[in-house]
Amino acid sequence: MNIDIIKQNALNDHIPIIMDDTLEIIKNILLEEKPKRILELGTATGYSSICFSDVLNNNVYIDTIELDEERANEAIENIKELGLQKNINVIIGNAVDILPTLNEKYDIFFIDAAKGKYPIFLKEAIRLSKKGSIILADNILYKGYVMSDYNKHKQRTAVRNLREYIKETTQNKNLETEILEIGDGLAVSRVLDL
Repeated sequence: MNIDIIKQNALNDHIPIIMDDTLEIIKNILLEEKPKRILELGTATGYSSICFSDVLNNNVYIDTIELDEERANEAIENIKELGLQKNINVIIGNAVDILPTLNEKYDIFFIDAAKGKYPIFLKEAIRLSKKGSIILADNILYKGYVMSDYNKHKQRTAVRNLREYIKETTQNKNLETEILEIGDGLAVSRVLDL
């Protein structure tokens, strides 16, 4: 088992995983920041956590939360196969419920879970941040809907909440935010002050 097989299996099973160009940007951030603790929301099969750990030569501790029990168990298996269970801790459950129970301070947050919950995730990420922490939100442009006049019922809540996330991160004077048009959009926010 290796990272490429985990990636291919996810693609074959139509499980959404981080896009290559988004991953490249995050790898550069990780190499620059050298975080000791990462919190990921949306484990899927563990691919992104494993990639993050790999980039940092496994010199990092990652908590990752996954709602879908089947996917979480697959992630746990993948992590075990690669001998990374000391580095990556999969928490099974709803991030909205789990986040308020966490009190660790994290260096990097990677938000890639329910799009309609991004504003809640942001609030918790800020609470669990320290000065200099970086909050990454994937799929922030959501197929281009967020920056268009999209208003179809099916995705309306997700689009509205992603717009709210962008507004909150760009208007919060304690955050320095850049919206990158790579992959499906990546918001990069650095915590300047708390």
